[in-house]
Amino acid sequence: MTDTATATTSLRAAAHPFRFAVQYGKPESPAAFREMARKVEDLGYSTLYCHDHFWDSWSPIVHPAIAAEITTTLRVGTLVFAADYRHPAVLAKDFATLDLLAEGRTEFGIGAGWLTEDYEQSGIGLDRPGVRIDRMIEALEVIKGLWLGEPFEYDGEHYQISGMVGRPLPHTPGGPPIIIGGGGKRVLTEAARLADIISLNPNLREGTVGADAARSSVAGKFAERRQWIADAAGERFGDIEIQLNTFMALVTEDADSILEQFAPGFGLTLAEAREVPLVLAGTVDDICEQLHHHREAYGASYIAIHDPEVDAMAPVVARLAGT
Repeated sequence: MTDTATATTSLRAAAHPFRFAVQYGKPESPAAFREMARKVEDLGYSTLYCHDHFWDSWSPIVHPAIAAEITTTLRVGTLVFAADYRHPAVLAKDFATLDLLAEGRTEFGIGAGWLTEDYEQSGIGLDRPGVRIDRMIEALEVIKGLWLGEPFEYDGEHYQISGMVGRPLPHTPGGPPIIIGGGGKRVLTEAARLADIISLNPNLREGTVGADAARSSVAGKFAERRQWIADAAGERFGDIEIQLNTFMALVTEDADSILEQFAPGFGLTLAEAREVPLVLAGTVDDICEQLHHHREAYGASYIAIHDPEVDAMAPVVARLAGT
């Protein structure tokens, strides 16, 4: 069997059923947020996320807690916590409380931090990417250790824990599913070892979403990222759920006219823009076809969209969720 055939067989074996998440920005009001959370659940979305930035948005702990309280099946979480913004002992306690109150309907996302504006405005030191990734790994090791409920010792470069017992324990034994997001080889290699869900992103090393991130969003780059994960994960690749956190999900009869408008600004040709995995554009049939392709090509079955797109994408969710 050729290497290509082996990779294809491995990818097919790893395919998971489709599920869909919504990442919520700033709610218009408390009532609007509650209405959206209930709608997302009713329409068959799996999960409601918020993000972790310092711009005009709500708390990434309180926000999911309210969503969990007013729903019955919806999963909640943050996509993703920036490890630099909180001590892991604090985050372990906060998220264990959330998981306990949500009775296990949570997903814990963690990342190394990337948005330069957050660091500049908050005064938090922005270290080079390798240091931030090292700190994220240590933070996750501390968090997972504290979720075991036994006296925990940790002596790392960035964090030291001395005989601490994590309380409360999460509802989920050992803690909820772990999400790690990223677009570089180092972070995805670590994610293949540590995460249950890997959120594929462009490379955000510039600290903003610009032309560099767009160039790293082309199809070939995502195929490479999938291969990095498969190589690092080995036999556990089939257990990992791969997520796409989309830039755009647009149901339209004329996708090309939309793509033609934004592609040049990001240095992409129309043909390249059509194949960017983080952009879903076309009719419901077109988008369903795109998602089947993305699952085949990148192993991606878990699709995250944004709150303005919930209603338009509902027919896609109804057709594909669970298949």
